[in-house]
Amino acid sequence: MATRVRALGEIALRVSDLPRARRFYDTVLGLDLLGEFPHAVFYRIGPVCAGHTQAFVLFDRSAPVNAGASTLDHVAFTIHLTDFEPERERLEALGLTVRVTQHAWVQWRSLYIQDPDGNQVEFVCHDPSL
Repeated sequence: MATRVRALGEIALRVSDLPRARRFYDTVLGLDLLGEFPHAVFYRIGPVCAGHTQAFVLFDRSAPVNAGASTLDHVAFTIHLTDFEPERERLEALGLTVRVTQHAWVQWRSLYIQDPDGNQVEFVCHDPSL
């Protein structure tokens, strides 16, 4: 059977300090705020598909969170190839440690950083030269 999945609905991260996480994601990603609630912040990350906005969500679960205790491997956000080097420079200027990787088998180039809870955040672009 062919999949009925048409787009990403949302990615939700459990965070230990919602204001700290929001400052990080506001500053580093600059996403469009969709909604703010006492225990969650919703960002728009993509176009509407079948009436549902693609969203990135931060949930304050009021519990300790760390990369070792999470089932999340990473979250990836697409950028344009022309933005790759300027984005690397911007992230480094923010004092973040940036790991650069190439995935030649799919022609992707990636930048990896960590958010305040230790979640790995990837910025990925298509690079046909790989």
